[in-house]
Amino acid sequence: MAEMSKILLLVLFSFFVANAYGAKTNRPGNTIGLKKNQPIVTYDERSIIINGTRELLFSGSIHYPRSTPEMWPDIIKRAKEGGLNLIQTYVFWNIHEPVQGQYHMKKYTETIVNLMKKEKLFADQGGPIIMAQIENEYNNVQLAYREKGVKYVKWAADMAVDLYKGVPWVMCKQKDAPQTVISTCNGRQCGDTFPGPNGPNKPSLWTENWTAQYRVFGDSPSMRSAEDLSFAIARFFSKNGTLNNYYMYHGGTNFGRTSSSFVTTRYYDEAPLDEYGLKREPKFGHLRDLHRALRLSKRPLLWGHRTVKHTGPDTTITIYNDTKGHSCAAFLTNTHRKNPASITFRGVPYQLPPKSISIFPDCETLVYNTQMIVAQHSSRNFVVSNKAKITSWQMFKEKIPTKDDLEVKSDSPKELYSFTKDTSDYAWYSTSIKVDKLDMPKRPDIHPVLQVASLGHALLAFVNGEYIGFEHGSNVEKAHVFKRPITLKPGVNQISMLAMTVGFPNSGAFMERRFAGPRAVSLEGLMAGNLDITENQWAQQVGVNGEKMQLYTEGGSKKVKWVPYNKAPGPVTWYKAYFDAPEGDNPVAINMTSMAKGMIWVNGKSLGRYWVSYLSALQKPTQEEYHIPRSFLKPKNNLLVIFEETGGNPEKIDIMTVNRDTICSVISQFHPPNVQSWERKGEKLRAVTNTIRAARLTCPDKKVITNIEFVSFGNPEGACGNFRPGTCATPRSHKVVEKLCLGKSECVIPFDKQSFLDGAIDTCPTVVKTLAVQAKCGYPTRSNV
Repeated sequence: MAEMSKILLLVLFSFFVANAYGAKTNRPGNTIGLKKNQPIVTYDERSIIINGTRELLFSGSIHYPRSTPEMWPDIIKRAKEGGLNLIQTYVFWNIHEPVQGQYHMKKYTETIVNLMKKEKLFADQGGPIIMAQIENEYNNVQLAYREKGVKYVKWAADMAVDLYKGVPWVMCKQKDAPQTVISTCNGRQCGDTFPGPNGPNKPSLWTENWTAQYRVFGDSPSMRSAEDLSFAIARFFSKNGTLNNYYMYHGGTNFGRTSSSFVTTRYYDEAPLDEYGLKREPKFGHLRDLHRALRLSKRPLLWGHRTVKHTGPDTTITIYNDTKGHSCAAFLTNTHRKNPASITFRGVPYQLPPKSISIFPDCETLVYNTQMIVAQHSSRNFVVSNKAKITSWQMFKEKIPTKDDLEVKSDSPKELYSFTKDTSDYAWYSTSIKVDKLDMPKRPDIHPVLQVASLGHALLAFVNGEYIGFEHGSNVEKAHVFKRPITLKPGVNQISMLAMTVGFPNSGAFMERRFAGPRAVSLEGLMAGNLDITENQWAQQVGVNGEKMQLYTEGGSKKVKWVPYNKAPGPVTWYKAYFDAPEGDNPVAINMTSMAKGMIWVNGKSLGRYWVSYLSALQKPTQEEYHIPRSFLKPKNNLLVIFEETGGNPEKIDIMTVNRDTICSVISQFHPPNVQSWERKGEKLRAVTNTIRAARLTCPDKKVITNIEFVSFGNPEGACGNFRPGTCATPRSHKVVEKLCLGKSECVIPFDKQSFLDGAIDTCPTVVKTLAVQAKCGYPTRSNV
């Protein structure tokens, strides 16, 4: 599941960095409970142990190459706000060894470990790294290698542990992990699918909890609800789990050519922090509240004895009591996907929504239900910038090469992966064929056909410099057949193809046996029959000329003569223009829906591949907007360069800013109060605020509520950004919310039926009441202060 651009040997090496424990180090004055030279991080059958204390760990995957260094502080800050105390990141082999062969696997791992040791980053050196991972989901391919696979697992584990013994090592999704490393779970439902670690003294760790799915071009939206995530996590912790790592917590952007096969630049956008690092609500807030509910239950979870009582076919009560009986936590579970359930716990009846878990940190107080979201919601907005207008597009067309223009010669077309060596998506192939007039079809309505059987991923074809067409495969089936009618002339004809990859394979056995590019080429419909020209003597070139000249940079762009855009979209064309940085400090994106397929650069930095002409089953592009980090921009005159492969209209491209200024809250009469209302003081749970049921709204980035866009107290329908009134509503509700919230950065709206009715008669008394509020945030002005 951990998608990478280039994995030529099956190894993933990752670190778990404790962002809340960095100050707790094994140094003089901070060695309570530790023997001399005892590692600061150990583990037992219950949990990871830090400084001699068992810990609940809430971790999130945040990959440093998928965001810019300038973004890291805000991302980490928001991760802490979300209740995380741990961050996981992979050490990207393709980033640190761009040329294959500079390291092999042992040398690479040794290099990284030694670098961490030199900087004293491991926990027992006083640093924040509390765990390390060797390999990732190797179990998925191990059988293909038979006994060598078994030996490899042991070799990899032994090698890693021998390199460093100061922190625990883990192997994800590895059933036969050696006893020196911890086997862990990856997946969506580890509370049900994980049989437990493969040793008596290993804790249950969930190292990849998939917050959604990375998307490939051609995909429809991939989503995973906050409710489903929280249910899965609560279930895992109710079954002795003590570490959950979100894959991803912030997905970010696959800049440049780093995406793997067909994967979009937008990576795990459905994570709690979206591609731009903004909070995706309610996923962010609902999971933050879950972390707090579990922390309130920490003592019985980590030191208690677990008992499970089945109260029905779909309901269970799981109780943790500590050994002294001083603390207790309970999980009430309903696993039925459609039907609610009634359950009595300690003499009190409770209603459990379908597929939900209620958490009682003291076995008395309901503080959280996985299905009932009390956190706010939000909707993401893309706003065309007024300041960043693009003007005066210019263009430069690539020359369509002939056989004589290309230097690399061979009998047949070279295999694309091995030919490009991951230095470019593109390779030109060209051959010439002499056709006699007698070989030509006699009827004017009949034309010869060029057929190219390609192993992937996509292909453009030209005959005598004329564009013939474009064909591509898919992530599932990369091979495809290009078949188009062509016009030949008596004499010598030039056939040229631009073959392209869309990323390297990301997983699987025998990846060195994956192939791409044209495999067989033929001409059909000639008078003499079909003609196989696969071995007709070909000439090739890696990359297109514009790449070699670096037309996407200021210096490189001066090497060719650009002409004004002539409104005639054509293939293999470079476009350039300038724009000023957008207003404000919100994230920036570029909308590419008027184009087709290609690559984008801003000030010489690659935003990655775009492909808006590849429509999903919903007849929409998989990705329309592409991230431009603010750090890539200058205040004025930012160079925008696009290489368009098949044709598009650059004049309709927009520079946009991104916000989550549309915020919402949805609360019913059955929702519990916010979990932030309680804290644990010693063995007791106590209220720290008024434990009222209420809708809460908070604007981001010191903005204030400038408009109340929707309010309904009744049975509203829809979701944040798209609410609709139901059949039951209270007219006064809008004024109530405006009075409480307008002009404020945050507000609390008590769920008080009488306030909304204001003495009026409830016209729908049998309807279960829900309060839905949608507000707009913005910077304060005189009119709304």
